[in-house]
Amino acid sequence: MEEEIKKLSLQLEMLKKALSTLNEALREPYVTLIRDASIQRFEYTFELAWKIFRRVSKIEGLETNSPRQAIRNTFQLGLISETNAWFQFLEDRNLTSHTYNEDRAEAVYQSAKKFPAALQPVIDLIESKYIQQSDTQK
Repeated sequence: MEEEIKKLSLQLEMLKKALSTLNEALREPYVTLIRDASIQRFEYTFELAWKIFRRVSKIEGLETNSPRQAIRNTFQLGLISETNAWFQFLEDRNLTSHTYNEDRAEAVYQSAKKFPAALQPVIDLIESKYIQQSDTQK
């Protein structure tokens, strides 16, 4: 279990850095290049997030075979308050390979703008529940 917590801690640090780069891009004035950079940063930030959800599920003894299941488990664990927005983030992440389509690119960009506000509270909860709690038990 301690090894899983260490891995989770490392993943969280990577996720926080990824989220920071996404926020950085989203603060820039809108131009197509910034939109496209934001979409790419959204994609890898989402990937890190769902993999953390999978690790937390593993720590809690829950089976996770897909991003959808990881989101469901994270909801079941009380780390997110609803799944609809997260399933939409997943769908939008899946569309990132189709961002050559302007309408899709715009839709994914709009989703990317909502993602940081949804993700930060989850990071905070996971840190307080798994990382800080682990530190106090040592």
